[in-house]
Amino acid sequence: MKRILIVDDEAFIRENLERVLTEDGYQPLSTGESDEAIRRVSEEKIDLVLLDLNLGSKSGLDVLRQLKENDPEVLVIIITGYGTVESAVEALKLGAYDYIKKPFKADAIRLIVRLALETQNLRREVRQLKRGGKGLSGLADMVGASPKIQQVYHQIQEVAKHENATVLITGESGTGKELVARAIHTLSPRKDQPFVEINCGSLPFNLLETELFGHERGAFTDAKSRKTGLFEESNGGSIFLDEIGEMDLNLQVKLLRVLEDRRIRRLGGTRNIDIDVRVIAATNCNLKEAIDDKSFREDLYYRLNVFPIDVPPLRERREDIPALLELFLQRYNREFHRHIVGFSSEALALLECYHWPGNIRELRNIVERICIMHQSEEIQPDDIPREILGEAPSPDLPSLEIPPGGIYLDEVIAGIEKELIGKAMSLTAGNVAKTARLLNVPRGTLRYKVDKYGFGDGDV
Repeated sequence: MKRILIVDDEAFIRENLERVLTEDGYQPLSTGESDEAIRRVSEEKIDLVLLDLNLGSKSGLDVLRQLKENDPEVLVIIITGYGTVESAVEALKLGAYDYIKKPFKADAIRLIVRLALETQNLRREVRQLKRGGKGLSGLADMVGASPKIQQVYHQIQEVAKHENATVLITGESGTGKELVARAIHTLSPRKDQPFVEINCGSLPFNLLETELFGHERGAFTDAKSRKTGLFEESNGGSIFLDEIGEMDLNLQVKLLRVLEDRRIRRLGGTRNIDIDVRVIAATNCNLKEAIDDKSFREDLYYRLNVFPIDVPPLRERREDIPALLELFLQRYNREFHRHIVGFSSEALALLECYHWPGNIRELRNIVERICIMHQSEEIQPDDIPREILGEAPSPDLPSLEIPPGGIYLDEVIAGIEKELIGKAMSLTAGNVAKTARLLNVPRGTLRYKVDKYGFGDGDV
């Protein structure tokens, strides 16, 4: 519920405004004292201020100036009984959102308040986009029909129903943990509220602390004004803490307290602020090992791990590769004005055989590179980057030291050859045709060597 502070020294004006705002579903607060107004905006979460210009002992312009110095983002609508152009222009120069003249009608107040709060929401969305946020959607952005990813879809749909459940998403880098977090938020009752994200490994301790919790004016040397933290910005919605395993131990203590109490305190502040936020955390590291290494708190782990979701690596859901390739091909066809219709069967087989250590992020980057470099209608094996074909980097070689007794060169070479063929067949699930392409040897030659080394009958 939006909190609106009414600052006017006339009691009947405050009472009328309280009635109108209450009818519209807002939470009105009121005061006739300028100093109290400054204090409340500084210490409490206020979404909008209705400020009278004539407050007796202190000018409304002075109050506006003080409010903006403490918190440049606070929205203020000026109420004036004089309606002079000079005072209105001065108020707008100082940062007021708009002004309204007395006497005013209830409908006029309703309209200007609604527009101001919509402006506030738009500003919040712009800040989110500047931090790298994207549009939200549900499962539509997630592609795949393999059993493992279907299980993830089911978990997302189940936990989304429980808007207060804390979620811990695990998985290798590039598997799509952020998409999972966004889907949980979008499918939940909080979908119309903010989704705020931050990478906990991207900032040092002191900067991450002020980003999460905010600070009061004067909390430290460069704190020229009050800053609202991400927990407050995400109030009513969800906050996504990516790479939670990289968070400093001292900050882990504060996060644990937030999860337990559902309150935060800005740096330099003296009061706790209640928040209503779903916390979604993600990591690509093993938190149990981090607990053993004393780099992650065990109590925080259990507080985060209320509902765990493990996102499988791409190599464990190879059947989803064609659909993902098609998704990214369509995206980069549009972006680079290409008309590539798809991948040849040989090119697709090579991409399906590759082990994708960078997961979906690596696959996306490969498709982007292909679309930049090539304009042919169909992607062929020669269009695929060399590292996918196994030509680079060079494979690890055994020690070239020769013992005093010498070696049998043919046996050493045969041993290396057998090991490489075995590894390749493991990657292709024994498919001889795919293995031949992976090793860049004729299929007939590979069949001979498969028989020679006793790998059994492969699929042609």
